[in-house]
Amino acid sequence: MYKLKLASAVIGFSIASSGFAATNIEWWHAMGGANGEKVNEIAKAFNDSQDAYTVKPVYKGNYTETMTSAIAAFRAKKQPHIVQVFEVGTASMMSAKGAIYPVYELMRESGQSFDQSGFLSAVTGYYSDQDGNMLSMPFNSSTPVLYYNKDLFAKAGIKNPPTTWEEMESVSQTLLDNGVKCGFTTAWQSWVQLENFSARHNVPFASEANGFGGLDTKLTFNGSLQVAHIEKMGEWQQNGIFSYGGRRSDSAPKFYSQECAMFMNSSAGYAGIKKNAKFDFGVSQLPYQGSAISEPKNTIIGGASLWVLQGHKKEEYKGVASFLSFLSRAEVQADWHQFSGYLPITRAAYDLTKGQGFYAQNVGTETGVLQMTSGTPTPNSKGLRLGNFVQIRDIINEELESVWAGQKSAQAALDEAVKRGDVLLRKFERANK
Repeated sequence: MYKLKLASAVIGFSIASSGFAATNIEWWHAMGGANGEKVNEIAKAFNDSQDAYTVKPVYKGNYTETMTSAIAAFRAKKQPHIVQVFEVGTASMMSAKGAIYPVYELMRESGQSFDQSGFLSAVTGYYSDQDGNMLSMPFNSSTPVLYYNKDLFAKAGIKNPPTTWEEMESVSQTLLDNGVKCGFTTAWQSWVQLENFSARHNVPFASEANGFGGLDTKLTFNGSLQVAHIEKMGEWQQNGIFSYGGRRSDSAPKFYSQECAMFMNSSAGYAGIKKNAKFDFGVSQLPYQGSAISEPKNTIIGGASLWVLQGHKKEEYKGVASFLSFLSRAEVQADWHQFSGYLPITRAAYDLTKGQGFYAQNVGTETGVLQMTSGTPTPNSKGLRLGNFVQIRDIINEELESVWAGQKSAQAALDEAVKRGDVLLRKFERANK
């Protein structure tokens, strides 16, 4: 994978030295492994570019652990300056009155040049208030795509990846008839098969514009289209067209081992697949129900953004603003995008990556960007802003697993998930009135 040296990103970027010891800025994140090493590299590039501030990245575990740690630290008045929070924690962060320092206010009050129009609207919309002001800084954004095994496709005489769910069924059956054990598997089943399925088909996942319109939201993902989709997947689980492998990315080995010929996962999973797959693979957009719509809407994002926490000195926030400005530079974003597989968050980073020939050299890496930026997001495809959504996803996972196990019908499972999830929404609403 093409790798841009970060040294080039700091050319022309400077902050006047204060003549004193650098002010420390603490950044808590959830990036482990190679991405964690890249985070350290980005921080070092910023630190080397000036001598007024030193950003110190600290790995705090997975997304849930990082968010939980930050909340506990804030209560103990030992909070970091910046914390990385996954997208499902957005509503909770917004409701934390007095705890967050909105990014648009931070940049304005720190005198930083900051143009929100340069960011991809499909990304920033998730992290903005009703007036379009960015509350947090998008950092690692992704969207689900379809990976497929070109070698198995060729052996079965299949020339193109499926574009509709109807084709998913017929292509999978052809693969099974040619000796493949399963047609497809999926990671992050709630995110891909319900949240993005709903957005793709322009049907609501919840009322009040999926939670963007207020706290009195009710879940609606038990509509006829979603139920029919989950019911079909339940049937496919029984005949081998679909094979469930776990709630997160636990199903990846089914694709790596060539047990399943197709795999729906995050666009950021590209690097992992490239490393582990010993076969030629392709990347395609998520399928849509051809009998329901003629053209799908955009998919919605996953990943996380950077939230700035209150409780620090004014001078320290100048350093935070400088660092966020550095992070949004085209060279830095293009490097992060090309290394990690996460989406570029600015148009400039996308154009730079394209101009460097990265997409031509790494076929499929542009798929997520094109899919997510197709058309103007609707209230149903802008994203989700639901309180207690981490727990709601757990409920959805439980109920979907009951369908895959043949214990419940799709209607009964989704009705129960909505009922249980609405209890958590009301609890969140009462706590934040």
